[in-house]
Amino acid sequence: MTKIKVLIVDDSALIRGVMKEIINSQPDMEVVGVAPDPLAARDLIKQTNPDVLTLDVEMPKMDGLEFLEKLMRLRPMPVLMVSTLTERGSEITMRALELGAVDFVTKPKISIQSGMLEYTDLIAEKIRIASRARIKQRTPGTAPTHPAGPLAPLRNPLTSSEKLIIIGASTGGTEAIKDFLVQLPSDCPGILITQHMPEGFTRSFANRLDKLCKISVKEAEGGERVLPGHAYLAPGHSHLMLVRSGANYMTKLDQGPPVNRHRPSVDVLFHSAAVSAGKNAVGVILTGMGKDGAAGMLEMKKAGAYNLAQDEASCVVFGMPKEAIASGATHEVAPLHELPGRVMEFFAAHGNRAMRV
Repeated sequence: MTKIKVLIVDDSALIRGVMKEIINSQPDMEVVGVAPDPLAARDLIKQTNPDVLTLDVEMPKMDGLEFLEKLMRLRPMPVLMVSTLTERGSEITMRALELGAVDFVTKPKISIQSGMLEYTDLIAEKIRIASRARIKQRTPGTAPTHPAGPLAPLRNPLTSSEKLIIIGASTGGTEAIKDFLVQLPSDCPGILITQHMPEGFTRSFANRLDKLCKISVKEAEGGERVLPGHAYLAPGHSHLMLVRSGANYMTKLDQGPPVNRHRPSVDVLFHSAAVSAGKNAVGVILTGMGKDGAAGMLEMKKAGAYNLAQDEASCVVFGMPKEAIASGATHEVAPLHELPGRVMEFFAAHGNRAMRV
């Protein structure tokens, strides 16, 4: 068996040691080098040719983001960020994902050694996923994970608070969601989103999207009326659900147990959309590892919703869309840059049908 070769870059000797212990304890991966800073990492990359790089966000000599940007331009490879769970750390991590990092893990706030060892399964899983990720070379001055779509406005001739877009994503999803949302017009239907992401990062992600998009984007608080031109992102601590209250759609948060090992779970959101919105909804499943969302999307289809999946070539990881397609839950499969247009075209073509549930 060929092992996944991992290079660890972190200025903390303790973190380097704990990460090395975690990775070398796995039968399918090995640490081929450790570096205290990006300058030392450059030589080790040439020497060891790693499959995955773990990279600290904040380091001396060269900032982790500066190093990541150069790396993705000159020698693209899967990078897993190791982040601090702070407001600054979360904002830097969002930027790292924009620059091409596949995913991130957070450092424990207290008892770092025991805390990191508790993360063994999570870190190992993320390294395995990263090793299979589809990485694209960056051109100077740009940082899109996927090719941008047409910039012409996508006009929705019949704005209605009855229509909804329901989105689920995981690994690679932060950039895919951004690329999807920035193309939507300000009067698009209301949107609910579940992205696998830990507590403390979803607010930074929502704020970043809000600044980039024509629509308004916020971290869902629960109890909000779902409005056209607004997107509601599941917070990292709760499942996001759609519920009906009279003539209105509302958001609901639930701190029940993880589903498919995730909270928030895409299946929980999709299931609630099937029950509450039926044929009023369009489901969109984007890049991500695993099967979360496939069962819920099939329920949406049976309830009359129209569903789209991101195609393999534009995904960082094709797992979630692949499972949804295999289950028969999707109507269309398309490259990421085409999905917003196809969703709006569907609403335009079906705007005169009865939209009540």
